[in-house]
Amino acid sequence: MSGYDPDFLGTPLGMPRPTSTAGLIELAYLRFSLILDTRRRLAAVTAVNIDGRTLQDLPRTGDWDLDPRVPAAVQAGPEVYADNDFDRGHLVRRRDPGWGTAAEARAATEATFVYTNAAPQASVFNQSKELWVGLEDHVLRYADTTDQRVSVFTGPMLADADPPYRGIRIPLRFWKVAAWVEPDAEGAGTLAATGFVLDQTELVELGALTAVARLGSFRTFQVPVSDIAALSGIDFGVLVAADIMPAGTARPAQWTPLTVPADIRL
Repeated sequence: MSGYDPDFLGTPLGMPRPTSTAGLIELAYLRFSLILDTRRRLAAVTAVNIDGRTLQDLPRTGDWDLDPRVPAAVQAGPEVYADNDFDRGHLVRRRDPGWGTAAEARAATEATFVYTNAAPQASVFNQSKELWVGLEDHVLRYADTTDQRVSVFTGPMLADADPPYRGIRIPLRFWKVAAWVEPDAEGAGTLAATGFVLDQTELVELGALTAVARLGSFRTFQVPVSDIAALSGIDFGVLVAADIMPAGTARPAQWTPLTVPADIRL
């Protein structure tokens, strides 16, 4: 399978990687790749290429399945999501690799339905959750309307303090970094990037580990990539210098939450 293309944007952009290499397996799929943390049974990093010029809007098709290339014991499979309020949250979103011909797009979108590309997310949808989904839509619309190429990296923040549940630990935060090339006067273009964090801490009841409806419980922030790197243990390479936001302090209390899609800076 082709996997993530580091030359997709016309400037070299390697896949972000965990600074700790223990227990990691890299897996390639159609137009995306991921790094599976076998100790946590979840992907630490996912990377996908999006071609806005040839994006297809196809009906949802595909069935969730385990990846046969790695043991089932190192994947968070269907037993994690049975009879509870956790969704199988796509890390690489279904529509992101869905470009090219209709047949190519369908094959790529169906490839996202693999448990290595899922992480437990509370199923309650409120304003902030819709904003996170709106953010993903915003990235796709940007690529589509500008015929732009975008590379998107997503993952859970795998912290030791994440609460245990059914043989895994539930991530309380997720991160996303989008990268693209800004045209310049010389026509060469400059790499640009921006990062976001989704915090579902207040939606995960640490005793029963069930989703509870609470106003504003999902919080979405646009944050410096350097903050994401510091908190997640991921090496983002050149994306830190390409960030359109000023460097932060890695202190979530100082982040400003997004409240409406107009707050998003791209």
